Order: sequence, then structure tokens, then C-alpha cells
Amino acid sequence: MEKNSQQRGNLLQGTLDMLILRTLLYGPSHGRQIGKHIQRTTNDFLQMQHGSLYPALHRLERRGWVVSKWEMAPDRNRELKFYRLTVKGKKQLVVEESQWKQMADAVARVMWPAAEEI
Repeated sequence: MEKNSQQRGNLLQGTLDMLILRTLLYGPSHGRQIGKHIQRTTNDFLQMQHGSLYPALHRLERRGWVVSKWEMAPDRNRELKFYRLTVKGKKQLVVEESQWKQMADAVARVMWPAAEEI
């Protein structure tokens, strides 16, 4: 039972990592922008909580998939931490997308089997 829970956690963590990497493919963003982009593009289905988003960003940074830099926000009088995808992160995104597609295809085959398989 514990192994299934850990695998599920890894799947969810990997999915969040992939979504963040994909979002940063469009260019550097600060954490709130990243969360809002994911929320907006999923029609509010996925809502990024600080307790998930920022640990994920720090994890991606430790792995060298993103780098961060404090910059003055163009429309504000304060600094924000902007994250940028690295070359290593772009390569990892390709891996993550491939694994996601394989998993989604496998689940789809179970959920909606071809007529001859039934």
C-alpha cells in the first residue's frame, strides 16, 4: 500500500514538474505567473497552491532544470524571483512529455478499448 502511495505521489509530482517546465518554455516567469498560467490553461481545473508550486520550483532548480534570478517587476515596486528553463530542463521536458504520453495512451487503452478487444 505504501509503495502505491509513493508511486502516486511521484506521478503527481512528475506531472507538476512537467507542467512547470512546459510553462517556462514560453519564457521566464515568476511563481505566481506560472501558477496562474497553469490554472488558466486548465480552465481552473488545476489550481496551484503555494505549498505545492514553490517546493516544485525549488526541486527543479536543485536538479538544474530551471534557474532563478531576482528581478524588479516591471509594473511593481518590488523584486520577484523569475524562473527560466535551462537547456537541461528543455531536455527533461522532452523526457517528461514522452513518459506522460505513454501513460495517457496506456490508460486510454484500458478505459476505451478498441471494439475488437472487448
